[in-house]
Amino acid sequence: MQTLLSDIRACDVCKEHLPLGPRPVVSAHPKAKIIIIGQAPGTKVHNSGIPWDDASGRQLRKWLDITDDLFYDETKIAIVPMGFCYPGKGKSGDLPPRPECAPLWHQPLFDHMPSLELIILIGQYAQKYYLKQKAKATLTETVKTYHEYLPKYLPLPHPSPRNRFWLTKNPWFDIEVVPVLQQKMREILV
Repeated sequence: MQTLLSDIRACDVCKEHLPLGPRPVVSAHPKAKIIIIGQAPGTKVHNSGIPWDDASGRQLRKWLDITDDLFYDETKIAIVPMGFCYPGKGKSGDLPPRPECAPLWHQPLFDHMPSLELIILIGQYAQKYYLKQKAKATLTETVKTYHEYLPKYLPLPHPSPRNRFWLTKNPWFDIEVVPVLQQKMREILV
């Protein structure tokens, strides 16, 4: 696993497309029981090298109802984005994750984590990649039908402050999905 993580962190396959250059951000361990698959690091995470080290990460940890120490305990929770490096700025936020990363690195990571019990899919890129034709037409529909993907997958919206409107428009998420997410975390991490 350490060789694989070193290879990922040294990856520069798409460097010509990265405005800040390559800095792959990943956290994994063979004992991990949960994997969080998000989109791609933002500029703050690119600069710190710490996954989810931003407002989105604080909101995610609230949803999960876990401490920072537990969140960053790679022996329990692996953090693997769809794109390992900051992809650049788009018209309405960051660009989509680079398409090279997941096909190149995800399966080798999964092969080294035999104890995984839950895959948390954050955002449409992770959901479409892993759920394939089982994903619904919209992220909202996919998240609303989360129970169809359990016990293996649990789809979530992105916890970005930019998603406040979505969260306000979909109060069922906090009422229905977050308690299930927190219960799964307690069951698996005990």
